[in-house]
Amino acid sequence: MKDLLRGLNIYIIGMMGAGKTTVGKLLAHKLEYRFLDTDSIIEAVTKKNINQIFAEEGETSFRNLEGSVLNQVSCYVHTVISTGGGIVLKQENWGHLREGMIIWLDVPVDVLVERLKHDNTRPLLKETDLKAKLNDLLNQRKSLYQQADIVISITKHHNTEDIVEEIIKVIPTKIKVNFNPELN
Repeated sequence: MKDLLRGLNIYIIGMMGAGKTTVGKLLAHKLEYRFLDTDSIIEAVTKKNINQIFAEEGETSFRNLEGSVLNQVSCYVHTVISTGGGIVLKQENWGHLREGMIIWLDVPVDVLVERLKHDNTRPLLKETDLKAKLNDLLNQRKSLYQQADIVISITKHHNTEDIVEEIIKVIPTKIKVNFNPELN
């Protein structure tokens, strides 16, 4: 698989609670890639958690930080990069994402609600109706997520190992092998 990927970065996108970090870590391990999480990098650099950044500086400032981090990590190779759920919202981020392979972890809202109902670390979920808020966010982002190279549909019955195995099975079908006319 490493020879097939030739160092191509893999970007994992999807809604909060989709499992991007968990899946990304295991995928990186299986591919013998490094793993980076854009949210973790933002927190390390700013010495603030995502909630603090949203509260003190607002979503626009956070999205700018996110774009800056993506710009920097996209220079790496042999890396699986877990992104924030809203990274797809800024057009300039797509230039970096398109330099690698983009995988969307598509998780139904009902499963996301179950995963996130006790999570108070997500600034965009400070709503009384979690399901309505997640539906709203997904409706805003779905057409962007659908631009991914690979879509992995996840149910509540899938575990991390199943998801990573599916990704590894699909990757070879999405890589274009260079055509060399001299060999034909």
